[in-house]
Amino acid sequence: MDAETLIVGCKYGDVRGYRDGSVYTWKGVPYAAPTSGDLRFRAPEPPEPWTDVLDARRFGPIAPQGRNNPIPIDPGLTIGEDCLSLNIWAPEPDGEPRPVMVWIHGGAYVLGYSGQRIYDGRLLAERGDVVVVTVNYRLGALGFLDFSSLSTAGTTFESNVGLRDQIAALEWVRDCISAFGGDPDRVTVFGESSGGGSLTTLMTVPRAEGLFHRAIAQSPPATSAYGSERAARVAERFLEILDLTPARVWALRDMPHETLTDAGDVLVGEIPTKFPGTLAMAPVVDRDLVPKYPVAAFQKGLAHRIPLIIGSNKDEPSIFRFMKSPLMPVSDASVQAMLDALAEDHPELPPDRIAEIISAYPDVTKTSGAMALSRDAGFRMPVVWIADAHSAHSPTWVYRFDHATPMLKAARIGAGHATELPYVFGNFGTLDRDPTFWLGGRKAATTISGRIQRRWLAFAHHGVPAALDGSRHWAPYDTDKRMTLLIDNTDTLVPDPDKVLREVWGDQVMGFS
Repeated sequence: MDAETLIVGCKYGDVRGYRDGSVYTWKGVPYAAPTSGDLRFRAPEPPEPWTDVLDARRFGPIAPQGRNNPIPIDPGLTIGEDCLSLNIWAPEPDGEPRPVMVWIHGGAYVLGYSGQRIYDGRLLAERGDVVVVTVNYRLGALGFLDFSSLSTAGTTFESNVGLRDQIAALEWVRDCISAFGGDPDRVTVFGESSGGGSLTTLMTVPRAEGLFHRAIAQSPPATSAYGSERAARVAERFLEILDLTPARVWALRDMPHETLTDAGDVLVGEIPTKFPGTLAMAPVVDRDLVPKYPVAAFQKGLAHRIPLIIGSNKDEPSIFRFMKSPLMPVSDASVQAMLDALAEDHPELPPDRIAEIISAYPDVTKTSGAMALSRDAGFRMPVVWIADAHSAHSPTWVYRFDHATPMLKAARIGAGHATELPYVFGNFGTLDRDPTFWLGGRKAATTISGRIQRRWLAFAHHGVPAALDGSRHWAPYDTDKRMTLLIDNTDTLVPDPDKVLREVWGDQVMGFS
């Protein structure tokens, strides 16, 4: 072994890592067995131990996902069903256990992968003296379609296998991360979009309790979790797309994964178009792994009692409008359809309550008003509901990311969905043609990124997001003051910035039992 490599022995075998700056990285480490064949649509199994040294130079295969992918796949990476691997960045182990930060990527539960350049963990590991882990998990039809209602005596389907993958990865971290210098008793899970939604769901899953000790949920679509009956209807529609009858559901096990992702692409476009404000694939309240709707579980005090940072971005829907994506309703017609569906699904909501919400957005017939209502229904109000509930018993901090570079402002994207990601990881310019700084703003962005990283890292170390660099103190959130950190060129701590809208929405509009 030379100074450029480092072999670590873990529970399943030896793993060779490689120097990356001042830290080492191990890529493509399997945390579960391959999930093809009999394990397709089933909970993950532990990996088989290996005898030779596992060379961890390259990322493992990424989870099967649609062909019309807005997330570019980096050269050299492949798509494959044997995708349950993770990546580690860590200072050289020296006997002093370091905090661990486990990243769950987003992508509407159907896209993304842990090896995206924007998620490279080297800078966080170097700057924060932490161990960073990024995780692949099953996506789309293979991870977040629930076929359990179609199980037969000869073919068993399990629910929420994508969430079960994430739990398996956290169990691997619990059992193995100490060999890489990590402290299994100081694990912070952080994630964005569907990664944040996975996290708010995992915080209500009994089986996940104790696997992580702090949480950072960035723009979580926390209300995008659906009941078993709805999941069964979506699964039946998926079979129709494939020209399969329920009697031939077993054929799903033998189909090429490309066939399944192609059919999934149809659903991904179809469901939110027919039912605006909903996703085709998402966690399912199966009363087994996920016992209750996550927001309702928080409101009943059933979430894990751990410190939480949670927040959203000022202009969440703008990127969906820019990309012409149906994943968020951004027109007056689609927003009205979303509210009509809400009233139909919840007859206990009187029409005057829906009318009151609409009246709070005087420009709702224009794009700007429709997008504001969509933003609040999908992200901002769920953040408030969770923070209100969680802060009753556990330390909670709330933020709103408001910063946008001059180019993003000019493009009318602003602080859109996912625009905070390069600030968290410190990785700017990871897209081949990144327009972010075409009109300047890099110096300010770098400064803001440093502040965010110091807060996130302090939270991982101490459970309190104190920046310790003269930045504004971030007071915890409670229902008396609802102090919220607005992140921009200058951080501003504001009491209850969404007071008027919060009072109009109430705390039960999107609640489920």
